[in-house]
Amino acid sequence: MIPLSEPFLGGNEWAYLKQCLDTNWVSSAGSFVEAFERIVATYSGAGHAVAVNSGTSALHLALLLARVQANELVLLPNLTFVATANAVRYVGAQPVLIDVRPDDWQMDLDLVEEFLDKSCELQEGSCMHLPSGKRVAALLPVHVLGGMADMDRLLAIAQRWQLPLIEDAAEAVGSRWKDQHAGTLGTLGCLSFNGNKIITTGGGGMLLCRDEDLARRARHLASQAKVPGSPYYHDCTGYNYRLPNLLAALGVAQMEQLDSLLRKRQQLATTYREQLPGVQFQKTHPFCRPNHWLTTIYTHRKEAILQFLQARHIQARSLWTPIKQLPMYQECLYISRENHSQHLFEHCLSLPSSASLTESDQLRVIEAIKAALLRFSA
Repeated sequence: MIPLSEPFLGGNEWAYLKQCLDTNWVSSAGSFVEAFERIVATYSGAGHAVAVNSGTSALHLALLLARVQANELVLLPNLTFVATANAVRYVGAQPVLIDVRPDDWQMDLDLVEEFLDKSCELQEGSCMHLPSGKRVAALLPVHVLGGMADMDRLLAIAQRWQLPLIEDAAEAVGSRWKDQHAGTLGTLGCLSFNGNKIITTGGGGMLLCRDEDLARRARHLASQAKVPGSPYYHDCTGYNYRLPNLLAALGVAQMEQLDSLLRKRQQLATTYREQLPGVQFQKTHPFCRPNHWLTTIYTHRKEAILQFLQARHIQARSLWTPIKQLPMYQECLYISRENHSQHLFEHCLSLPSSASLTESDQLRVIEAIKAALLRFSA
């Protein structure tokens, strides 16, 4: 089987894990946690990075730090992994789902501005949604597949409406807007190191921010809000979101290889585009340097091609079911004109993009797609 996106463990992973085992530092205390935070903070330019046990945990903490509260509204794209919307619900807030653009598949900022201009008003420093009387508490863009929306425009919208901007950069480690790393442009940013990401800790995430007080508060909340130096005294509701030292050791080893892994993904994406002329791929904003996490095509023969590839032991996958279609979010306000989210879900297919993918295996994938297109276009 040619996998979609598998981990590449070609560095110091074994050595660092052995160090954890040899010293008995395997849980959330240990030198690799701080080392992982430092290397991510330095690489991204964030200033501060807080290691947690998942990207979803990072999103939850970011919403708490942005003071998003129950019954408030958070704007996010309709086409994303469900964790983005789930984190909004964790704080009791309500997602407002925004359709995506048909070319780069990112949240449609025309629709964002239209919603704010027509339905909202600034009242004493708060953005109020007039039809519901609820406060719009945050903007939560997702860097879909490692691409990015027009971040200059998005930051201007956030500033105009006095909204914290929380970047869901779970898929965007290594992606950049101009010279800034994804997750460092807004108030807070969230990374994921799940097993299918470009770098992995098996399970894990990172919260990025510039503000030292926010970072300190995030660490406090992620550690059950235990007051340092006190015997099991906790000053608020906290969470068990700490990243184990074992997983942080993997993260340090993976970060040491990140640049080479990004070059490999770029090479794979370039080859796919060169060898599949006439096939439509996700577009990229000129100011965005994407990480090419998953090279994805748009085709009217998605299901047929998917089955064709599976029969040849080649793994591929659809994009996520749009949030609006999920039963727990069907009542959410959805801002759309043409429902591009649904259309892309029905027609997009992500291709094998592992850093370990060999030239011969990629050629096998390309030839299979060509054969499928020839068969199903007849």
